[in-house]
Amino acid sequence: MDGEARKEEHTGRALEGLRVVEVGQGVGAPLCARLFADYGADVVKVEPTEDGDPSRQWGPVPQDVAHPEKSGTFFFLNSGKRGVTLDLDAEADRRQLFDLLRDADVFIDDQRRHQMRARRLTPDVLSRLNPELVSISITPFGQTGPYADWNGYDLNAYHLTGCGSRYCGRPDAAPLEQGTFSTEFFGAFAGAAWGMAALLGRDRVGGGQHLDVSCAEVVAALFVGAQNIGAYAQDGVYEKRSGRGMSLAAPATILPCADGYVWMIALEPAQWRGLRKAMGDPEWAQVELFDDMFERGRNADVIYPLLEAWSRKHAKQHIMEICQAHGCPVRA
Repeated sequence: MDGEARKEEHTGRALEGLRVVEVGQGVGAPLCARLFADYGADVVKVEPTEDGDPSRQWGPVPQDVAHPEKSGTFFFLNSGKRGVTLDLDAEADRRQLFDLLRDADVFIDDQRRHQMRARRLTPDVLSRLNPELVSISITPFGQTGPYADWNGYDLNAYHLTGCGSRYCGRPDAAPLEQGTFSTEFFGAFAGAAWGMAALLGRDRVGGGQHLDVSCAEVVAALFVGAQNIGAYAQDGVYEKRSGRGMSLAAPATILPCADGYVWMIALEPAQWRGLRKAMGDPEWAQVELFDDMFERGRNADVIYPLLEAWSRKHAKQHIMEICQAHGCPVRA
């Protein structure tokens, strides 16, 4: 193949020619499908006939007036897709979905197990319909196991993992709600990654498969397990939420300043030296013991008040700029 032919062959997008059907609402399944669309796949989103995807009613919207065609969240989660409305509880509409799936490469859904059974969309039915189909189910608790039939959303899945014990909140108070849809975001990325692996396997050995993505399981492995399993196996201890910052090393915390707060992390030697320079290299920070981040962690009750005395004198933008200039990660 000559150079021009090779150039012509690679002008298309990576997933161009791939057909994806999505039956999803909210964040998890729609974001997973959007990732395929971003790389050129032809994605058809199936919405309910009545009100469509509930995220159409989520903000932000212009002038804070809800409108199904103006939701910034919906646009973010569903850009690059085509759409159709179907009532999947009606036989005629379900046959239309089956027609779409016969020619599809990937099917992404967020239906609970009882919904899949009622709508005849179980893995065995889909496999008979299209043996080459890769189907990705993204749900809070998965399609198998003791929690498969539980009703739940992102917040339920997050706290089932034990994340509420490890993150978000003071140690002597109730756990707090995490930021926003973290289990569904991570479930979407896991589903897309595993889906691409399944497509590669299909191309090499043939045959589709069903991927069962439990959002709770993904976050349990990444958020809690990744940082706790090794420590527990080695030392018999596991990390608990500390209110702010890290318990093992310092500084890694949120500090008040003259006009708000800054998030600061300076664990590596160069980062700590940069923070010292940003502060004018005060005498207390020159103590040799503090060159080690774990020693700083053990002496956090001494260090943090001294850091706060400095940060409160300055605006957050100034702190961020001077720390960044000296190689210390700080975000206003």
